[in-house]
Amino acid sequence: MTNSEQPSIKTSLIELKNRTSGPRILFKCEYEQPSGSFKLRGMGHLVHTAIEEAKKLGKDKVEVFSSSGGNAGLAAAYAAKYYGVNCTVVLPVISKPVVIEKLKGLGATVIVEGKHWGEADNHIRNDIIANLDNSIYPVYAHPFDDPLIWEGHANFIDELIIEKQLSSEDLNHVKGIVCSVGGGGLYNGVIEGLKRNKELNDVPVLTVETHQAPTFKVSLDANEVVHLKEIKTLSTSLASPYISGKSLENYKSHKTHHVVIDDLDAAQGCIDFYDEFGVLVEPACGASVALAFKKSDLLENFGALTKDDIVIIVACGGSGTNVDTLNEYRKLVVAN
Repeated sequence: MTNSEQPSIKTSLIELKNRTSGPRILFKCEYEQPSGSFKLRGMGHLVHTAIEEAKKLGKDKVEVFSSSGGNAGLAAAYAAKYYGVNCTVVLPVISKPVVIEKLKGLGATVIVEGKHWGEADNHIRNDIIANLDNSIYPVYAHPFDDPLIWEGHANFIDELIIEKQLSSEDLNHVKGIVCSVGGGGLYNGVIEGLKRNKELNDVPVLTVETHQAPTFKVSLDANEVVHLKEIKTLSTSLASPYISGKSLENYKSHKTHHVVIDDLDAAQGCIDFYDEFGVLVEPACGASVALAFKKSDLLENFGALTKDDIVIIVACGGSGTNVDTLNEYRKLVVAN
């Protein structure tokens, strides 16, 4: 599939300069996506695939339905607008007003229902999609738990090779990939991408989440998917109530290290990334980019790394931070 058929775009690979020790650190800049995050890759692929299936069935009235009050919802709305189909997003009451305005700006119908994402999701599936008339072909856009989502996310791994963002020599020096994990969609996409590119098949992955949103760790400890009853975190895009079952499978089948840092470390990651590149990202992204700065000791999970070795960090983006928010993070970090 060509990029012109997808709402997502090719993104940059940039290097953190002036490092005096440790490996080379490269950032895959998914914050460049038009919707603000990597989520557009998966959502674009899901919506495109659904439209093609609808055509085969003779259905011409496709509508997209999402329950995410964050980046997945924005990606679903952007993809729907790109393909000229309607989109409905149900958000919990805790959703940020700025997200609601952005969704409306993308032409989405916004409904506020439920105390948290789970209740919003139940409403869109059981009260809206279940009661649609047969003329509508519904596309349920789950935020992270769908193979089509993972296939779409995997495209950024393909780009490293197809677009020659890494030379053949660089490919030999890649020792690890770092990504944040909430519901596991991005992680599953990374594994999918590594599997389908033989040059990177055996590269280990390091997943990062916060103590305040320990979805993956709790499930790893239990060796099964655990649903958390409550999550209070600055890293709201990591605040999934559960991890996808596929993520547990991937953890067992592909060499993966997992670390848990504090919300304040994630906030510090946002600050350091902005100070270095002038780019705003939210704490869900700050959690992974923090490993390039003050939490770089965690890269030791990949073993002894030389100055020629390469670690790629997925700068996944996010639309939940502005300059005022960043200044609040600065105050929080200083106070603690």
